[in-house]
Amino acid sequence: MDARFDYFGNDNGAKFLKRLGNASMVVDGSTLPASTQELVKLRASQINGCGFCTDMHYKDAVHAGESPLRLNLVAAWREATVFTEAERAALALAEEGTRIADAHHGVGDDTWAQVEKYFDADQITALISVIALINTYNRINVITRMPAGSYEPGQFS
Repeated sequence: MDARFDYFGNDNGAKFLKRLGNASMVVDGSTLPASTQELVKLRASQINGCGFCTDMHYKDAVHAGESPLRLNLVAAWREATVFTEAERAALALAEEGTRIADAHHGVGDDTWAQVEKYFDADQITALISVIALINTYNRINVITRMPAGSYEPGQFS
């Protein structure tokens, strides 16, 4: 399977992705735990049906030492016992922030209260930013039908 369009190979696409990469560096340099960032990226990618990003963030998380068991349970995090309360708050925000069109209220007050309970203002900013970024990457990859399965950790470093 090939992508329907080489977004990465287009000059404007490459410029746009470079800017997204620069924005990602702000999040990477934050105090939001890297493991939380990967869980959020994985969950949003699952919701959006982005095979490329699901593959990428699963592999990146394993490469960084994350448990395959926890990653396997991200899609069913509500029923899983392997996530901290802070991670649950982040996953709830990721779901509601990704599914904005599915609810008339966007992110619920209960979810927001949990996020504020576990994260400081800088971490909340990073959390919102990582959710926005991964949704952008997901949309690019889903629209262009970027194939999944061949990603190697560090491939875009």
